Amino acid sequence: MSKLTDLPKRILIGRALRSDRLGETLLPKRIALPVFASDPLSSVAYAPGEVLLVLSIAGVSAYHFSPWIAVAVVVLMFTVVASYRQNVHAYPSGGGDYEVANTNLGRRAGLTVASALLVDYVLTVAVSISSGIENLGSAVPFVVEHKVLCAVGVIVLLTLMNLRGVKESGKLFAIPTYVFVVGVFLMIAWGAFRGLVLDDTLRAPTADYEIKPEHQGLAGFALVFLLLRAFSSGCAALTGVEAISNGVPAFRKPKSKNAATTLALMGALAVTMFCGIIGLAMASNVKMAENPAHDLVVNGQPVGSDYVQHPVISQVAEAVFGEGSFLFIILAAATALVLFLAANTAYNGFPLLGSILAQDRYLPRQLHTRGDRLAFSNGIVLLAGAAAILVVIYDADSTKLIQLYIVGVFVSFTLSQTGMVRHWNRHLRTEHDPAKRSHMKRSRAINTFGAFFTGLVLVVVLVTKFTHGAWVALLGMVIFYVTMSAIRRHYDRVSEEIAAPEGPSDDSVRPSRVHSIVLVSKIHRPTLRALAYAKLMRSDTLEALSVNVDPAETKALKEEWERRQITVPLKVLDSPYREITRPIIEYVKNLRRESPRDAVSVIIPEYVVGHWYEHLLHNQSALRLKGRLLFTPGIMVTSVPYQLESSEAAKKRARKRSEWNAPGAVRRGPVEKKPAPREPSGRS
Repeated sequence: MSKLTDLPKRILIGRALRSDRLGETLLPKRIALPVFASDPLSSVAYAPGEVLLVLSIAGVSAYHFSPWIAVAVVVLMFTVVASYRQNVHAYPSGGGDYEVANTNLGRRAGLTVASALLVDYVLTVAVSISSGIENLGSAVPFVVEHKVLCAVGVIVLLTLMNLRGVKESGKLFAIPTYVFVVGVFLMIAWGAFRGLVLDDTLRAPTADYEIKPEHQGLAGFALVFLLLRAFSSGCAALTGVEAISNGVPAFRKPKSKNAATTLALMGALAVTMFCGIIGLAMASNVKMAENPAHDLVVNGQPVGSDYVQHPVISQVAEAVFGEGSFLFIILAAATALVLFLAANTAYNGFPLLGSILAQDRYLPRQLHTRGDRLAFSNGIVLLAGAAAILVVIYDADSTKLIQLYIVGVFVSFTLSQTGMVRHWNRHLRTEHDPAKRSHMKRSRAINTFGAFFTGLVLVVVLVTKFTHGAWVALLGMVIFYVTMSAIRRHYDRVSEEIAAPEGPSDDSVRPSRVHSIVLVSKIHRPTLRALAYAKLMRSDTLEALSVNVDPAETKALKEEWERRQITVPLKVLDSPYREITRPIIEYVKNLRRESPRDAVSVIIPEYVVGHWYEHLLHNQSALRLKGRLLFTPGIMVTSVPYQLESSEAAKKRARKRSEWNAPGAVRRGPVEKKPAPREPSGRS
């Protein structure tokens, strides 16, 4: 089967890479930016819309609060970026928030951060791809009509691209990310020029619509709560900021410096685009509603269920560039692409964090190893499966999914920054250099403010979004936490049980005697080979064991045994209920009870077939016996294989296949054949 899948595997993900080529996969800053920052950069495509959606509950009059919400988001973004620049210098090993919290706050805090990040990464893929499908649907109706299928298809495509390796996928993702950034800046510049210099009036497609407010005339606490909820929705622009601190090992040297520079560049680009889109949305009178079919009104009538509400960035682009214009189409396509590729932030963060957690024995060890392309393939596939399930459950609706979002981000933000404060406090106690102490105090001040601000936002997010879906994210975090704790307990228990003691133990003491038992059903070549092998072992006692299921066959077996004069004594067990496994298990258990210091070696003759369907017809009793005997202490199980002709034919086919290599399948150069040693010539 491995040979059958080798060719398509190589076509899809490329040839395997040697371990010593890992350094070639490291990223320069120009590639690292789209790889690790595509999520926060692309979030400007939906974060402004989420702010307006929440404010629309109070009607258009509440829209004038959006610039102030944008300012709060900008302050938070700069705070988080400045805080994480301290992280990447202090902890460049790639553990990110998990390592910071685990080292400074303890195992439970670290596990909480890890749970939050894993949930956040899964949601990043689901939200980004669902939002990208909605943006693409503004130009291609087919995509909206089949958005779940299209979203799952994009997840599969992204998975294959990431299985090809970080550097290769980064090159593929760089172009649309940079096209999107340039397109948004061009839109902001051209929109500002038209409005401020040419004095044109920008009109969004929904400029003439009216919003029917769900709660009109909000004031006091209700208005504050609404503004806080809008702010928490706008904080979606910060998702993915932590990915750079988790991916420091993927940068070229100097790793920490390059990661910090990329963080600063990402923050500057993200806040500029976010504020620009909010400003243009206000200038072009964009209207958004949580329930557009009923709350958006045209000429006094609701728009109806057939209305498709396009994202804010699409409406602003149409107002600035014109409907159907070349730049509008380019930006729409780039927006959809970059939203799809924003999931790549999670595709790089989730497998790396999974590998670290697997190394710390919180996740299965299979997640720790790299695949053919030096990527953490198992983690990539696990992430894709979890995200696809979410997309199907929530019908690829980004508005529903985004309510689950952000909670995990700010849990990790807050605990990470709190851990960094503890980190600086610990180092300040031992550092006496005035210059270094001054730098540490400045870093501690930044992290302290970051911990306070992100903690405050976390409370806001929990209060405002809990009933809107945030509880699902919290439930996911709890599930991850409990599961990882259980996995760690299992690994710890296994390690404790199998640890080699310093002094002598029962496992190192030689058994007093060895009882060898050869299982026999009838006399044939596999049985004779097993008996010959058992005699070679020179056990203290050796006997053949058969189970009486059919009296006629048992009688024939005894007669042939005597006729052949086989010297090994034959013992027959009665089985009134025609069972084979149970009598044998009971017999060897009795031997162990009678002599606990003795070892019992059970030798099972088997014949090997060459086709998968032949396995269904043979060896089932041997498999059942081995499975049961594995759970019996003090029992050693030995299989003596006998290869049938079909297995020999299969061996020849395998040899022929091994001589043919799928494109890119050769991992090493040809092995030079050494000349056969010459035999010493004798004198005649």
